[in-house]
Amino acid sequence: MRFFIAESSGRLSFGRLIPCRFGTTPFGFHGVDVLTTVRRRLSTTADRLASVPAFLTAAAALGFMVALARADAGKEEAHNVRLVGFHDLAARSAYQPTIRKQGDRWIAYIGSHGGRSANPLNGQLEENGTSILDVTDPRAPRLLFHIPGERGREVPGRETGGAQMTRVCAGAELPKADRSKIYLLRTFGDARQEIWEVSAPDRPQLVSQFGQFRSTHKNEWECASGIAYIPGSHDAYRATRVTHVYDLSDPAKPVFIRAFGLADQLKDAKGYLPGQIHGPISAWPVKERVYFGYGTDARGVAQIVDRAKLLSGPPEPTAQNLLAPQIARIDLPEFMGAHTAFPLLGVEIADFRPAEKTLRDFLVVVNEVNTTVCNAPRQMAYFIDITDEKHPLGVASYDVPEASGGFCSRGGRFGAHASHENRTPVYYRRLMLFSWFNAGVRVVDVRDPYRPREVGYYIPAKTPKTDLRCADEEKKTGCVPVIQINNVEVDDRGYLYAVDRANSGLFVLELTGEARALANF
Repeated sequence: MRFFIAESSGRLSFGRLIPCRFGTTPFGFHGVDVLTTVRRRLSTTADRLASVPAFLTAAAALGFMVALARADAGKEEAHNVRLVGFHDLAARSAYQPTIRKQGDRWIAYIGSHGGRSANPLNGQLEENGTSILDVTDPRAPRLLFHIPGERGREVPGRETGGAQMTRVCAGAELPKADRSKIYLLRTFGDARQEIWEVSAPDRPQLVSQFGQFRSTHKNEWECASGIAYIPGSHDAYRATRVTHVYDLSDPAKPVFIRAFGLADQLKDAKGYLPGQIHGPISAWPVKERVYFGYGTDARGVAQIVDRAKLLSGPPEPTAQNLLAPQIARIDLPEFMGAHTAFPLLGVEIADFRPAEKTLRDFLVVVNEVNTTVCNAPRQMAYFIDITDEKHPLGVASYDVPEASGGFCSRGGRFGAHASHENRTPVYYRRLMLFSWFNAGVRVVDVRDPYRPREVGYYIPAKTPKTDLRCADEEKKTGCVPVIQINNVEVDDRGYLYAVDRANSGLFVLELTGEARALANF
C-alpha cells in the first residue's frame, strides 16, 4: 500500500499522483479530498453508514477506505432486482444476448467481442465467438456449445474480431425456411455474416455465409418476413458502416436488396459527416417503420423510415433515393450518439384525459459512452415524442447520478450503453432495462415516458475473472478490475440476462418488490 498525503489550506488531501491499492481494489486519486471522498463512498456503500464525523483523522479515513475497498470488491449492489443464476462464459468479453424458447427448453445465444479463451467443453483455445447456453433452469445456466469467431486485430480504440451479434428465428416463422429448424444469424468479426442451424443447440451446423465487409455490428432480423437489416461497410459511402438490407426468408439463399444510409454519408457528400450506423430496430408488423440509430457518443442521428418504401424503392445510392423513405431525421448534438433507437409505441398516458390525446408514441434513444473514468461528455437515455412523426420532440431524459455510487472513481466506463429490445408484453410500455457499464443494470418505469422513473438496479460483484479497464487505455495506466455491464436482454418469462464486457460473465436476474409489481406477470 503506497500513498502520499499533502496538507493544503488546512485540509488533508492526496497529492497529485498517488497509485494506491487497498486490498484488491485500486483507487487512483488526483488531488481528491480524502474526507469528501470517504463521506461520498460511505453514503453509497451497501452498509449505508450514516456519516463520517467532521473531526475524522486522516488515519481513520484511510482505515475506512480500506474497509470500503474490500466491501466494494466482494458485494453486489441491488434494489428491487436479485441474482438468480450465473455463468462465467469462459471469461469472454460478452456483447449481445438473445434468448429463445426451443421446444421445452430456453436457449441463450451470447455474442462476444474479440479475444480468445479456453473452451471448457473441449479444452481448446478458441477465438471468442457465440456461446450457446441452456437457461431452462435460470439458476444453473449450462454451456452447450461455443462457435468460434474471427481472430481479432490490434486497432486502437475499438474491439475487433469475435462474433458480437446474435439474432434467432424459427423456420416455422420464416416464409421459405425448413419449418422444423431454428436459425441463428451472427456476425463473424468485421468480415461477414453467417447463418447457423441450431435446432440441436449443442450441435450447430453452418448453413450460409454472405457479405464482404470491413466493419459489422448490430443486426436486426424480422422473423415473420425474413428481412434483415445488417450494418456493414460499403464502397459508395464515406461512413464506415451503413445498413445492408437482405432477404433471409430462405436462410440457405441470402438475397441482397439494397444498401441504405444518410444522404450526407455518401462518398461524394461534403461537410458534416454523421456517425456510422450502429443498429436499426424494426417495428414491423405492428407498424411499417424502421428506426435507425447512428453514432455512439458523437455526431448522432436517429431516423424514422417508411419500411415499405425502403424495401421497394430504387436501390441506387443517390441522395434522392436515400431521402425517399425517410419520414424524420433527428440530429442530436455533436457530442451525443444514438446507439439504440427503441420504439415505445401506443403508450396510454394515465394522467391525460380522453380529449388530451392519451395515446402517444415515443422513441427512446440511448447513447453509448466510449471512454473510461468520465473523461468525455455524459451519455444517457432520451425520450422523444414521435406521435406526430414528422415533428418529433424530445420530452424527457434518464440518467444515473454519478454521486449515487461514486461511479467516476470506480474505473472503467460510466454511462449509458443500450436498452433491452425484446418487446415482450411482460415489460413493454411498463418497464425498460438499460445497461450502464459500471453502474450495472438499471430498471426504469416508462408507463409515463414524460416522467421516466428508476425503480431498480443491479450491479454485480466483481469476480476473479473481471478484467482490467484503464484510465488511459493507450498508456495502460490507472488500470483496475471493474464491472462493465454491456448489454441486457429479457426472455418471455421475464428473466433478465446481463452480460459483462470485462469478462465477468452472464448474470441472470429477476425483479422483486415495486419493480416486479409494475411488470405484467
